[in-house]
Amino acid sequence: MSTPGKRMMVFAGTHNRELSEDIARHLGVELGNIRVSKFANGEIYVRYLESVRGADVFLVQSMCQPVNAALMELLIMIDAAKRASARCITAVIPHYAYARQDKKSAAREPITAKLVADLLTTAGAERVIAMDLHQGQIQGFFNQPVNHLTALPILADYFDELGLEDLVVVSPDVGRVKAAKKMADMLGGELAILHKGRPEHNVAEITHVIGDVEGKNCILADDMIDTAGSVTEGARALVNKGASKVWVTATHGIFSPPAFDRLESAPIEEVVVTNTLPVPVERQHGRLRLLSVAPLIARAIQNVYNDDSVSELFDPDFQL
Repeated sequence: MSTPGKRMMVFAGTHNRELSEDIARHLGVELGNIRVSKFANGEIYVRYLESVRGADVFLVQSMCQPVNAALMELLIMIDAAKRASARCITAVIPHYAYARQDKKSAAREPITAKLVADLLTTAGAERVIAMDLHQGQIQGFFNQPVNHLTALPILADYFDELGLEDLVVVSPDVGRVKAAKKMADMLGGELAILHKGRPEHNVAEITHVIGDVEGKNCILADDMIDTAGSVTEGARALVNKGASKVWVTATHGIFSPPAFDRLESAPIEEVVVTNTLPVPVERQHGRLRLLSVAPLIARAIQNVYNDDSVSELFDPDFQL
């Protein structure tokens, strides 16, 4: 139970407002009154139009396109809440941008995932709730608590309802093997791995398929789909190895051009993503399926506010 006198206040940034409203509905609260506008030169202005003094403030902002504007807006929202004497500030980030640069892969490269963590910390975020970070190690870039949620159970439930037989969950690279194995275990399927190379950013080359996919129904599971190069090349490689049908799934549907064109021309039965990022309404049909993570995020917010455990929300295998 929450402490007497505590107040929960949930505010939404201007990016992916629909998800924020859905989260508020599941919490049974109204989104807080906040003004977000821009000066003539593009600088962002934020003002809370109601008192947040002494409140537990949850700021929902998905870092979607334009990514830099979304990030800066969130930082300013955090700073404004801190200066308005909020008791505790939690940044709720369904999609954490700049996560792909989580280590130095070549000389003179930045580690932007750590930079964003430092920016959020400096702004005044005391806790972060995130969904399926590109790498789990990003949690260690913070000195504050990070509740790392996963959409795996939501995605697995959807595929379980399809009743697919001879199922193989395919990891797009060695970095996603652990997550793919968890999904395979949830669905009672087998595991396969693609060996992928990247000659340059947003270009993928599939060189090998490790595992038996011949005659099997394959689910190619990634954390994000950006330009869709990896998943479409992966789907073709699986079909060339004899896969019966290929589904593609990911938590974050970024869909930068030419993603939709690539997906349309690829041998894919269906693309299943969540609404951590907004998807144009005109694209939400045919082979694209959108699942909501709002109930999961709302439950995490409620548990954090009530000082209840969040473990079962990010670790399906967690046992007390």
